[in-house]
Amino acid sequence: MPGKKKIKQVAALKYSPDDDKAPQIIGLGKGEIAEKILEKAKENNIPIYENEELAATLNAMNIGEEIPPELYDIVAQILVFIGSVDKRYGQKKR
Repeated sequence: MPGKKKIKQVAALKYSPDDDKAPQIIGLGKGEIAEKILEKAKENNIPIYENEELAATLNAMNIGEEIPPELYDIVAQILVFIGSVDKRYGQKKR
């Protein structure tokens, strides 16, 4: 529909190679909740990577779930991005 505004969707992931088999979903949100998650991430200097399709896919899952193998490649690219941002700004690993 023309003029229909998309509802913002976000997903928060955590991954510790020493402790986790795969990245895990630690937060999901749509609309106002998504905006609050983004606001908290910005307040805490957590890098934000935007990908609407991935956010929608992850929002169909549950908090606490590991991402499925078919998402490993795209999430690996995101983790590389976050690593480069951390390195650039001298932040510790998350």
